[in-house]
Amino acid sequence: MKSELRHRFRSVHGREPAVIARAPGRIEFIGNHTDYNGGTVLGAAIDRGVWVGVAPRVDGRRRFASAAMTEVVETGTDAPRPFAGKDAWANYPLGMIVSLAAAGVAIPAGFDFLAVSDLPPGAGLSSSAALELASGLACARLAGVEPPRGTLVRAARHAENHFVGVPCGILDQAVSGFGRRGHLVHIDCRGPDFMTVPLPPGTGFRIFNTHTRHALVDGLYAERHRECGEAARALGVAFLADVTAAELEALGVALLADLDPAGLKARSRGLSEGLLRRASHVVGEISRVAACVAALRAGRIDDAGRLLTASHESSRTCFENSTPELDFLVEELARTPGVFGARLTGGGFGGAVMALVAEPFAPESAERVAAAYAERFGARPDVLAVSTADGASLETP
Repeated sequence: MKSELRHRFRSVHGREPAVIARAPGRIEFIGNHTDYNGGTVLGAAIDRGVWVGVAPRVDGRRRFASAAMTEVVETGTDAPRPFAGKDAWANYPLGMIVSLAAAGVAIPAGFDFLAVSDLPPGAGLSSSAALELASGLACARLAGVEPPRGTLVRAARHAENHFVGVPCGILDQAVSGFGRRGHLVHIDCRGPDFMTVPLPPGTGFRIFNTHTRHALVDGLYAERHRECGEAARALGVAFLADVTAAELEALGVALLADLDPAGLKARSRGLSEGLLRRASHVVGEISRVAACVAALRAGRIDDAGRLLTASHESSRTCFENSTPELDFLVEELARTPGVFGARLTGGGFGGAVMALVAEPFAPESAERVAAAYAERFGARPDVLAVSTADGASLETP
């Protein structure tokens, strides 16, 4: 991807990039919609991602280009405002710059920018977070600094929440920032705190991308976020993002993540069936994350796989963010030799299914699943073999 980036940068901007950075996409291994509820989640950085090149300008203009778009998006030194329509993709790097500046990180006044990616769009592999991390890392280095990784991750989430307008948690940005080859990233989102969990040898991932719509920004993701907040309030708990854990304890306030299933049922009076389903998913999913960490550390890969499939079932029945296409793939994969477990990955409502497989995984097995899907839905899913990778990094231009 670096050679493609350099070629396209010369073609668009007429010169070489001065700084290059890359950031990986991610798999949400388990922990669906737990991050913004104060829970825990496991993710993996993968060996596909976004590459960004930048070069300084003396006129203060900021010119954003992408290999996926035909036109350059340009802004000046005035207070940045979000772009709309076909230019909205540039809100991710522009918002990252705004968030870093607000965090006190030096950023260049003007620059030429270009991004390339080998992540399939809309597949739930978080191309947006990878674009944010790579953009922030490259632009900060152009100004002569390299922010602490935690600062970079938090700025990326702030950019997506407040500039792009997606009420996501910190999963995507944290995994892209803290990823480690051969490991999963465990995030306790109330800190947030991060640690890595080794992935047992002889395992890998297959991504089945349905190319069905991955509707995050148009309201479904925001609706689930709102419902979780309503459920928390109805249960007498709150997610106070700007309050420390000690302050929460002093106030006697818990997160939605703090309720166990028995307590949830006992305190469900006044909660609608739909909100109870949402809360049940979150509470159960956090328990599955803990059980999955224990299984992986003990080398019980079969148990971990069963937890993945249980996670998908909860997403289907309780959180209701799956689709018939995703459900079909999970069912087919459950009957496929060499598959430990499978589930939707990402926000849901379309996108992709992730399967944890034994390596080497027979190509004919993946082909059988893809063919069955094509017969049912009239289109073939893309099948991607991915492995774990290190987090965002600066690269030699």
